[in-house]
Amino acid sequence: MWLYIVQGIGYGFAAAVQPGPFQTYLISQTLTKGWRRTLPASLAPLISDGPIIALCLLALSQVPAWLQRFLYIGGGLFILYLAYSACKTWKNWDPNLPSAETGTQQSVFKAALINMLNPSPYIFWSLVTGPILLAGWRETPTHGLGFLAGFYATMILCLGVTILVFGSARQLGPKINRILLGVSAIALFGFGLFQLWKGMLG
Repeated sequence: MWLYIVQGIGYGFAAAVQPGPFQTYLISQTLTKGWRRTLPASLAPLISDGPIIALCLLALSQVPAWLQRFLYIGGGLFILYLAYSACKTWKNWDPNLPSAETGTQQSVFKAALINMLNPSPYIFWSLVTGPILLAGWRETPTHGLGFLAGFYATMILCLGVTILVFGSARQLGPKINRILLGVSAIALFGFGLFQLWKGMLG
């Protein structure tokens, strides 16, 4: 069982630290709203990944090309919308005004939606972690559950640390905060264009 737990920890760490739209969204929310209101969004994969894992295990050999294209295009458009929102916040930045963002529940929902529209989890669970989970489950369900526990405990912990780190950067002052927010908006814009490009060419 320990072999599957260790594998889960390794892949969970890789999934958390790999730059992508979901991680960038968490950073931009941390810079805008603070780490306390963003930290619950690190739990979003627990909401979004259930259907993703089920779908990928049903079609384990490969993600259908039409589904991958749809996810790239849909995810790209949604990420561009988030980039626009971040850019608007950057343009109208006033450190003396309270955040106009909605509550924690909607932040978690948005983070989960980004993860569901991002093709990476589908590809990851279809081609990398899905076969490991399936092999462990076939040996004994305990092995499969151990892999999932190691994966999500590590990923959520790493996402939480990322939020706390950027939450500390937020305390450096309004100018640094605004610069970092602008960088996150540019990064989201780049991720959105890249996903649209991948969808169009796919």
